[in-house]
Amino acid sequence: MMRREFVKMAAAGAAALGSGATATLAAGERFGRSGAPFKLKYAPHFGMFRHHAGDDVDQLKFAADEGFSAWEDNEMAGRSVEDQDRLGKAMSDLGITMGVFVVNMDTAWGPTLSSGSAEARTKFVEACRRAVDVAKRVNAKWMTVVPGTYTQRLTLDYQTANVVDCLRRGAEIFEPHGLVMVLEPLNPWRDHPNMFLTTIGQGYQICRAVGSPACKILDDLYHQQITEGNLIPNIDAAWSEIAYFQTGDNPGRNEPTTGEINFRNVFAHIHSKGFEGVIGMEHGNSRGGKEGERAVIDAYRACDDFGG
Repeated sequence: MMRREFVKMAAAGAAALGSGATATLAAGERFGRSGAPFKLKYAPHFGMFRHHAGDDVDQLKFAADEGFSAWEDNEMAGRSVEDQDRLGKAMSDLGITMGVFVVNMDTAWGPTLSSGSAEARTKFVEACRRAVDVAKRVNAKWMTVVPGTYTQRLTLDYQTANVVDCLRRGAEIFEPHGLVMVLEPLNPWRDHPNMFLTTIGQGYQICRAVGSPACKILDDLYHQQITEGNLIPNIDAAWSEIAYFQTGDNPGRNEPTTGEINFRNVFAHIHSKGFEGVIGMEHGNSRGGKEGERAVIDAYRACDDFGG
């Protein structure tokens, strides 16, 4: 599933959230726990469980009752302040950790950080400042940053310097608040051609150059399986700079067990390294309806079934 499809899904979810839905956390309204807590903090997103739980806070309740302890929402920064406050409270009441939202939609897909343009830098800094308030409302720690596209007629060295300069500005904003922007390398072969940031090693180099705990890597295992594979060795090599993971099997970008990645081994390895952060479920459901939603849950149960 391409990011634009996630945007459409999130937009539909935002419309539902703003349509007068009034789900609450009153006693007796839970779905009834049907699953023990997972070993890792897998994070579904709005729309993933709509056939079981509608389009509002009931999806959070359903996920919590199934054993999930995290959630992510790329479009959270675009939701109303009222919805951000309401969703933040709901997650807090349910013991759900908020995962990533996207900081810089403008400079991810428009004026790019690699260009060195004053417009891109200004927009990025403004987006970072806005993101601090969003993060506080929803109790978020991590936020996705996409540096944008490759800049033609400018060598990679200069582009990298431009990106590092912008990210240092962002880190200055986030670091005092204990917030972390996570850089997401995207695959250039199938979903996102002409992107500046594509590999884990490149992300590692940039994070080391920025030199701030507020700038780390989001290792999207779907993208990296397409771009370079070698998932576990790259996790180990870049471990000091990785703060967040996302999943999606390849091919298809659906739940684990539908493609070629051995997620049980990958999750076991991440768990063995003491990872306590969030693993975002940024993928589609391979099948529709309640049956497809149950298949997603069953897949994570199977892949989370490792020792330790």
